[in-house]
Amino acid sequence: MKKLVLATNNLDKVAEIKELLQDLPVEILTLQEYPDLIMPEEDQPTFAGNAAKKAEAVSHHSGEVALADDSGLEVDALEGRPGVWSARYAGKDGDAAANNRLLLEELKPVPPEKRSARFKCAIAAALPGRKTEIVEGSCPGKIAESPRGQDGFGYDPLFIYEPVGLTFAQMSRDKKNKVSHRGKALHAARKMLGRLI
Repeated sequence: MKKLVLATNNLDKVAEIKELLQDLPVEILTLQEYPDLIMPEEDQPTFAGNAAKKAEAVSHHSGEVALADDSGLEVDALEGRPGVWSARYAGKDGDAAANNRLLLEELKPVPPEKRSARFKCAIAAALPGRKTEIVEGSCPGKIAESPRGQDGFGYDPLFIYEPVGLTFAQMSRDKKNKVSHRGKALHAARKMLGRLI
């Protein structure tokens, strides 16, 4: 059976990706299988650039097909911030609660009708000797005035998916995966992986 290495240390992302790819004929590995691998710095100006950089590093190290995503939140009132800095918005330690507090602080003067935003996700698949392939997905919504819900991770408690009026943290994982940026990108990635595996 072919192996697929998920190029992320984020266990919430690992769980989400495994669930969405569970019926593919692959053995899914994580970075825990490669303790001596040092992940590259996410210093690219786009989600696609960061995803490709991570996938290529993991594929080169492991010799296997590697799948990496880079995703984040773009808020219109903040001119697209936090963008590629989403995970490190309030500092390098990637503290989701601190990121959410900073976002709410910056949006304090912005009325509800002007809080439009979108989650974006780029997924890259890399294999030594092959051209890296990238797919993307996005999900529009708006930012709540305070956190709502207990599920999800990252900015999920603040991101309202308007067709149902709930934040991602108030939705079940299954329902969220059907409409989310990562769910859409992974749906497209299944075809991409079929060509590589």
